[in-house]
Amino acid sequence: MTELRLRAETAGERLDQFLARSVDGLTRSAAQKLLEQGAVTWQGSCLKKNARTTADMELSLALPEPEALDVLPQDIPLDVVYEDEDVIAVNKPVGLVVHPAPGHPDGTLVNALLYHCGDSLSGINGQLRPGIVHRIDRDTSGLIIAAKNDMAHLSLSEQLQDHSLARTYEAIAVGRFREDAGTVDAPIARHRTDRKRMAIDPEGRRAVTHWEVIGRYQGYTHIRCRLETGRTHQIRVHMAHLGHPLLGDQVYGSKKPVAGLAGQCLHARELVFSHPRTGAPVHLETPLPDWFLRQLEKLRKESK
Repeated sequence: MTELRLRAETAGERLDQFLARSVDGLTRSAAQKLLEQGAVTWQGSCLKKNARTTADMELSLALPEPEALDVLPQDIPLDVVYEDEDVIAVNKPVGLVVHPAPGHPDGTLVNALLYHCGDSLSGINGQLRPGIVHRIDRDTSGLIIAAKNDMAHLSLSEQLQDHSLARTYEAIAVGRFREDAGTVDAPIARHRTDRKRMAIDPEGRRAVTHWEVIGRYQGYTHIRCRLETGRTHQIRVHMAHLGHPLLGDQVYGSKKPVAGLAGQCLHARELVFSHPRTGAPVHLETPLPDWFLRQLEKLRKESK
């Protein structure tokens, strides 16, 4: 049972819209179905489909159990950057989904890790996401770390929470940044009408991205971004918020595809963390992929 407490500023909103905005992964149509099934109650009474929110409302939401999926090991090549008895870090290619989900039941990083590691993956995130501590988008490349046991998973999760696990990305953004560096501190939540997108929302979770310019080109900027928090699509949303969507990002930028890019021009370049068992600092880095370097070379030629 999920409990939701409403604030005064949300009063008068359609209840199905509020639920879709507030519950991660819940669409508006799914929220309407839950209301029709009597799964949303207030003070013991089921709420109707056309109900609206009121100030200080406390809702109880009975979410259905997720459908069980058989996650099987698959022999998918992995670019392993670091591995020991506790953790494994891989350089994820563009196009590889991190874990199974509707529409992507297999062929994911989790399937590959199950084949590579056998039973040596933490079980904290359940059957669908064994070992997964953090995620990166399907069309983002670069470093991602997984835990081989629960001890390592808890340690890495704590480092994510206290921001001591540092993640640095490189990207090419549309437009020329005036400043050399800056910080975006803007909360992010699921988009209120398009559930496949995220958006800046004052009611969202705090999101902080530190950025700096690496190089400027004609109409574009090569930037480095360090995540202080790790919200879904954070860098993509924050750069679009600044008026500089990432090159190739057809969700938050131009809908027109870019030759040589399968998605946004974004690469998870560095990971720094304390080893869960020894406490020793671990610094991992991957080179920029060829497709990223080709875009930079193209920009250099066009900027001459």
